[in-house]
Amino acid sequence: EVRMGKGKGSPEQWVARVKRGRILFELDGVEPDVAKEAMRLASYKLGLATRYLNKDERSFAL
Repeated sequence: EVRMGKGKGSPEQWVARVKRGRILFELDGVEPDVAKEAMRLASYKLGLATRYLNKDERSFAL
């Protein structure tokens, strides 16, 4: 049984469901090559397959 009210302890991790095709990050005011490298480095921490999309090229399909 778990008592009601107050805290139940600190969470060990946070989890969120991300559906296919969802845009997670949008960057503005950053050079494209810097943004692409930053997203490449961050993708290792996400634990899911990622793609880099350039809005100006418009040559992508979700």
